[in-house]
Amino acid sequence: MVEDNPADVGLTIEALDEENVQHRVSVVEDGYEALAFLRRQGMYADSPRPDLIVLDLNIPRMKGHEFLEVVQADSDLKQIPVVVFTTSDAPLDRAKSYALNASLHVKKPIGLGEFMAVVREIVNLPTIKGIRRDSVP
Repeated sequence: MVEDNPADVGLTIEALDEENVQHRVSVVEDGYEALAFLRRQGMYADSPRPDLIVLDLNIPRMKGHEFLEVVQADSDLKQIPVVVFTTSDAPLDRAKSYALNASLHVKKPIGLGEFMAVVREIVNLPTIKGIRRDSVP
């Protein structure tokens, strides 16, 4: 999970727990750290290969779309599905996410119940259901 808001990380994990999705959530706070994690560089040398990347667009240092561009240019990393889970529902952001091959672009809801419902919908999508359920980065 590429997210710099601890509250959103906690809510996402809580929603996964409620849905009984076996998971291992690894959290990084920016795009550079995420790339190091995915490439198993430095302190991430032993990191697991994720089955799914949950990406906020509004992360520090390297913005989400820039991160997506790098991932899509990497023949190994572009195989990992990416769900953009962000506060932006701007049509241009949504279009750019899909142009960069995001599997899904979802606006984060404000209320707790809505947040839980959106995570539930994400994990039940056919494109997501097929992944192994032992890790969600």
